[in-house]
Formats: sequence, structure tokens, C-alpha cells
Amino acid sequence: MMHVADLLEGTLGLRAPALSVRPLRRVVIDSRAVQPGDVFVALRGERTDGHAFVGDALRRGAAAAIVRRDAPLPADAPACARVRADHLPLDAAMTQPLLIEVEDPLTALQSLAAFWRIKAAAPCLRVIGVTGSVGKTTTKELIAQVLARRFRVLKSEGNYNNEIGVPLTLLNLRPQHEKLVVEMGMYAQGEIAAYCRWAKPHVGVVTMVAPVHLERLGSIEAIAQAKSELPAALPPAEEGGVAILNDDDARVRAMANITRARVVTYGFTPRADVWADAVESRGLQGVRFTLHAQGRALHVHLPLLGQHSVQTALRAATVALVEGMTPEEIVEALAVPAAEQLRLITVRGPHGSLVIDDTYNASTESVLAALNLLAEINEGPRVAVLGDMLELGDVEQRAHEEVGCRAGIVAQFVIGVGSRARWICQAARACGASAERVFHVQSNAEALAVLQRIVTQRCTILVKGSRGMKMEEIVMGLRAMAESQDAQQGAIA
Repeated sequence: MMHVADLLEGTLGLRAPALSVRPLRRVVIDSRAVQPGDVFVALRGERTDGHAFVGDALRRGAAAAIVRRDAPLPADAPACARVRADHLPLDAAMTQPLLIEVEDPLTALQSLAAFWRIKAAAPCLRVIGVTGSVGKTTTKELIAQVLARRFRVLKSEGNYNNEIGVPLTLLNLRPQHEKLVVEMGMYAQGEIAAYCRWAKPHVGVVTMVAPVHLERLGSIEAIAQAKSELPAALPPAEEGGVAILNDDDARVRAMANITRARVVTYGFTPRADVWADAVESRGLQGVRFTLHAQGRALHVHLPLLGQHSVQTALRAATVALVEGMTPEEIVEALAVPAAEQLRLITVRGPHGSLVIDDTYNASTESVLAALNLLAEINEGPRVAVLGDMLELGDVEQRAHEEVGCRAGIVAQFVIGVGSRARWICQAARACGASAERVFHVQSNAEALAVLQRIVTQRCTILVKGSRGMKMEEIVMGLRAMAESQDAQQGAIA
């Protein structure tokens, strides 16, 4: 458990052993989530500034708030002990809520996380970092699921993979944890290197390099360089460092040249250290494949959707092998139905339709994988509802056309949502889709109106687009249609 003494040392470098008697509960960034004993960090966001909610956090029982030195305290806030690097009113700090005054609360949060990573870690702790352009979250979740078969595991929650989420994950670390799985996202050069300085991973997993965030980084080579910061930061092999690299991706495979860690590869050819073949999709029942590892071949049933999920399983299996689990343990753990946090889920739509909800985000590769999954399912006509893919830079037209062509081949109906989706619709028609079955709309509401017209029987409906397109609204609308139909049928009965 963290104490006030830890908070002061981690944020301000102050040593105050007398305050070790004051325990703290959690570190939170949303004042609405504050409970007695929590630490509230007042962060400035795009729309709001957390300093406007310091008073609310303190009234809810926050034991401390981390604030900017120049931020005024709300008039209605309770009495507090103001603490700076050069000022510690010890008597007041023993009893009153603390205002930890710093130059920048985000930097203080990160410093506290790096401090706590060292302070709270058990000697046996191993940290696994996960990065890549596509598949980070599903990989993180499946690694944690497999490792939990034997170990006490902490993982990044949800999409806590950025300069705020990684520190919050580290602050949840407790001495009982044996494995920590940290997802590491990236928008700019140097970010992953910073996460590694805080988290100090022993194992680094790189999924793939793809043209995601090209608008920010400019080239696929720059993306590869940014992702390579994880294997470059790992400790040397003799100190337990292991880089787990995708042998099927040449850019990822090349990262073996810049790491001091032991390199273990995974992929779909015998060249890889851990590899798979005999892949058989069973639609909604998952995937079967043969796992080759440590000179053995084992049959695996993976209850995830789509053949692309085998790559995710290979990453999880490779981490587990490196961490000492047996092949039998791994096969058993992979066969457990995936927890609900794995992103792609299915819900029921109108007329008993199957709605594939893959709305978290979208890149060229992930949309193509979702369309390949759609092709594997034979549950009535297939409908692809595809939104704009954002932040693709100069390749955005080509990427949308590639996706559109595949959609035109796979689906009986294609709905493109957003201004960039016009390229999806044009390519769908060019690749053979009937013009009257391709619809270009600008909003989710318009897409739902089209779906209401064309879904007159059981269908399989894929919904996918970039996060900024908020396409979960379409899934919610389809569910509402199904519930309305159920209510009408119940009234008639």
C-alpha cells in the first residue's frame, strides 16, 4: 500500500518518514471516481482542466491532490496543507488533505509511477511490454489470460497505453504481483522509450508495423523506428531480457539487430522459433491450429474469431514459454473462452442478425482482417459498415480503396460512413459490388437509416471504423432495433 511518505518522495523528492503512517488508496484522474483516501491528479485535457474539480475531489474525501503551483485553490475547498519541494508543514500534513504543488501534474504522475515501480515490485516481478501498430490490446489481454494460469498478473486496463495510462497501470502494482503486462501505444518518437524508463520491461513483444499514425510520424520507417524503442530498451540477454518479434514482418524481424535481449520469434513458417500451421477457421466457434514449439506439435482450439487471431495466440504462447510455462499449460489456457475485454464482440441485431462489433479503432490491416472474418461466417447476407480510417497521411486514399475492394468482394452490402469512405464505396463498385448495394453516407444516423431499409432478414453485419467516427453508435442503434422488434412481437403475442 502506498503512504503519504511515498507520494511526497515520488513527486517532490521529499523524505518524510513520519508520514508513512498515513495510507493512501488509489491514484485517480477523474474527480467523480474519487473515494476517501484517494489521490486526485489535476490534469489539463483538451476540453477540461482537472484543476476546476480539485474542490470536488477534496469534498469526496481525497487525501491529496497533485496540482500546478500557480493554480488557485477553489474557494469552497476544505482546509488543506500546501506542500512544495521546499515547504512541508509536517503538523498539518499529518491530519489535513494535502495539496502537492508541482510544476506539471502529468510529469509528477509519471515520476510517482516510476518511483512506485521500483518501490512496490517484488524481486520476482517480470514486466512484459507490448507494442505494435495493430493488435496491442488483444495481445495484452491474451498474454495476461495465459500467464494467469500459473502466476499473479497485473495488466493495463482498457486502453491505458499512453502517457497517462501507463503510469496509472504502474501505480496499481503491488508486491504480490509476479507478472505485469503493459500495453504501450505511440503517437510520436520517444514515447515508448519513456514508457520503458518508467516500467523497466524485461520482455518486449512487437506485433507488427503498419501505416497507422502516418500523419504524425510521416513514414512507415519512422513508425518502425518508434516501435523499435521497446526492444532497444530491454536489458541484455544475460540479465533476462527477451525480445519477442514477429518473424512474418520484415520491419519487426529487423529489430533483432538493435536489441541486447535474447530474440525469440513467432510466425507462420518453420523459420520462427514458435510457429503455427494447419489453421482452420470454424466461424463463430473460433479457430483450430497446430502450435509448434520446443520441438513439439500441439493442437490448439482458440475461441477467438478469425484466422488473424492465431497471431495473437502465438504472441501469448511465446511469452508464456519464455516465462517458464509448459506447452500443455499454454494450450489449456488458450482454450479458455476469451474474457469480454477482447475487443471484437458479437451482439444480436434486427431480424436475428449477427452484429460483429469491432468499433474500437481501425487501420488498413485490422479492417482487412475483420473483412476476412466476415467472409468466414455464413449467417445470411453479409453487410460491411465501414467508417473513415483516420491519421493515414498520404496513403489514406490507397488504404481506403484497398479496404473497399475487399469489402466489395466479401459483402453483399457495403455502407461507407464519412468523407474518406467515398473511396471505400468507389473501390467496392470497381471490384464487382452492385451499385445499388453500395451506400455512401456522412453520419452514423444515415447509416442506421440505410440498415433499417436493407436488413429485412437475418444478416451478418460488420461495423468498424476509427475511434473518432464513434461507430459504436451504429451498434447501439442496431441493438435498439432488435429490442424494438422483440417488444412489438411480444405485444402481438
